[in-house]
Amino acid sequence: MHVPVRRGLAATTVIAAVLAVVTVASSPAVAADFYAPPSPLPAGQNGDVIKSEPSTYNGATATRVMYLSRDAKNKSIAVTGTVLVPAKPWSGPGPRPIVAYSPFTSGMGDQCAPSKALAGGGDLISQTHGLFINPLLERGIAIAQTDYQGLGTPGEHAYVVRASEAHTVLDVIRAAQRLPGTGLPSNGPVGITGYSQGGGGSAAAVELAPEYAPELDVKGAYVGAPPADKAVLAKSLDGAYAFGFLGFSLVGINTAYPETRLVSLANEAGAELFVQASQVCTMDAIFKFAFKQSSSLTKDGKPVSAYLTQEPFTTVIKDLRIGNRKPTAPTLVEHTPADDIVPYGQGKQLAKDWCGLGANVQFRDILALPLMGHVFAAQPAAGNSAVWLGDRFAGKAATPNCGKF
Repeated sequence: MHVPVRRGLAATTVIAAVLAVVTVASSPAVAADFYAPPSPLPAGQNGDVIKSEPSTYNGATATRVMYLSRDAKNKSIAVTGTVLVPAKPWSGPGPRPIVAYSPFTSGMGDQCAPSKALAGGGDLISQTHGLFINPLLERGIAIAQTDYQGLGTPGEHAYVVRASEAHTVLDVIRAAQRLPGTGLPSNGPVGITGYSQGGGGSAAAVELAPEYAPELDVKGAYVGAPPADKAVLAKSLDGAYAFGFLGFSLVGINTAYPETRLVSLANEAGAELFVQASQVCTMDAIFKFAFKQSSSLTKDGKPVSAYLTQEPFTTVIKDLRIGNRKPTAPTLVEHTPADDIVPYGQGKQLAKDWCGLGANVQFRDILALPLMGHVFAAQPAAGNSAVWLGDRFAGKAATPNCGKF
């Protein structure tokens, strides 16, 4: 039976302080009922706005939105997010562009939803979403940020689930285009960006856009440190300081693919970890679950990776893999060789896979400190994202470097 679940360590304290270089505006507590979808969901198209309300963010007019999207099984769901229209005018060619921001890991509890953090009151890591948002706002580019499936809204967060993340990222662009009173164009140029979990969301969205949202005029995508192959991550995160992210992944897979019956494989400690992981935000997960071994959490003492060579897991892992579809928009993939959470080979292999399909792809290394490279690469990645997307909106050509990395 499918059982639903809710939602050196001293260095992580330093990381939190380093990441919290951007302070978002504070606001009163968000009314919880905004995140409660109507039942039944209204009929409509993917990306239709169900409801909206004013939010708060420095340098932009902010609107919290709930919109229609699809889960991994193509079921209609309600998803929340934020639309940010910058105070700064757009000075480039054509109408003001919109960039879909696919957030990096915020956590699994409803309190971790990025739309809540952007309005104030989020933890330190949640607040650093501004690293990617602010440079785009400074260029006069609007932002459409998704909370993904199950963050804020009822149900579990479908963490790093390819199809669900792609749908929610693409549909938040549609929601921004259809939101009344913003002055945003209904069919103007758009882009996609994200890092870490967000890099996976951005990658999943840009490769699925031709099929799922062919009407969107996607000018380019930025993909930073993407978790493209979950089979690799099942090994690399096991026993690591970021083990909590593996816990998040298991909750996400259990949510999107209940046929895996993941909870039934867990011993008492593993079942408890499922419950705890579904309730915490990123920093809490790092402190709570660091260096755990998945073999200590299963009934038969096998690590999670040992199950992935048998059904139904092989089919699920194949479905989760990013890189099997050709993006039609120019895409920059970046990764640091010093990455200690998402292995460097993930980004490079994804770029190679897309090159093999004939896509217009660039792959570049990010220079970062050798200690906690995944975290410290986020800041240069954010700047590179803004430059890359700004060049695409300016009409500059993107030259692939396939065969050179």
